[in-house]
Amino acid sequence: MDASAPIGVFDSGIGGWTVLREIRRELPAEALLYVADAAGAPYGDRAPEFIAARALAIADWLQAAGAKALVVACNTATSAAVAQLRRQHTLPIVAIEPAVKPAALLTRSGIIGVLATSHTVAGGNFSRLRDALGGNVTILAQACPGLVEQVEAGVLDGPVTRGLLSRYVTPLLAQGADTLVLACTHYPWLAPLLRELVGPEVTVVDPAPAVARELRRRLTLAELLAPAGVSLPTRAVTTGDPQRLREQLDRLGEVTTSVSGIELPLRSAPHALSPTGVQPRSSTP
Repeated sequence: MDASAPIGVFDSGIGGWTVLREIRRELPAEALLYVADAAGAPYGDRAPEFIAARALAIADWLQAAGAKALVVACNTATSAAVAQLRRQHTLPIVAIEPAVKPAALLTRSGIIGVLATSHTVAGGNFSRLRDALGGNVTILAQACPGLVEQVEAGVLDGPVTRGLLSRYVTPLLAQGADTLVLACTHYPWLAPLLRELVGPEVTVVDPAPAVARELRRRLTLAELLAPAGVSLPTRAVTTGDPQRLREQLDRLGEVTTSVSGIELPLRSAPHALSPTGVQPRSSTP
């Protein structure tokens, strides 16, 4: 495997870009290839079988595109598909999960609030994390329907977003939570607003930096770190409208080398997918 090959990162939309940002900070020499599965979004409203099928197809596409490692930048996809991904792919796979363990070390009250999608709250992965720590801390899970859609629309503030976030956070604070876990990769885009609402006494935990550190560790073990001192590109592809993804990233102040569209046939073999995407649907700077 070529150490200069890209790292594949995927999510249903722009949420996973919060993980990509941390990877870029931790590993600035790495080439990054981001897949936004807009055609399958939002994952939080989908059946686990649907999410798993999308995740497996994306992983196939990324491997065909030459990715040297995969990052599942979506808690919902981790819960629904990471076990299958690891059975079917030999590439290093790093998956995000709710940062309940770090939060347990930070809480002073012993009460942690977890903001997540409905699927993540109901998933087995979260249940295992909660059971493992349940004897030491109280974990309050809060599903947050509507927040992903606000982020995808670029509405990171305003009456609707503030109203939703306040509705979800207020009962957690009322029960004594002093630490909040962002258990959806879309939610860090809302962290400034969240911190304004909850105040400085409440700790907000984003798991993305830990994912980036774990990725560094895995690449180091596999001798796949890109050579230092180079500047490799960040590319993005989407199963939806490339222009919409470019506009979303522009609004968020994020920069890519290119944004392209891809088709993602769920039952196609990896070699049948075009690693470069569907060029007529491309949008480049």
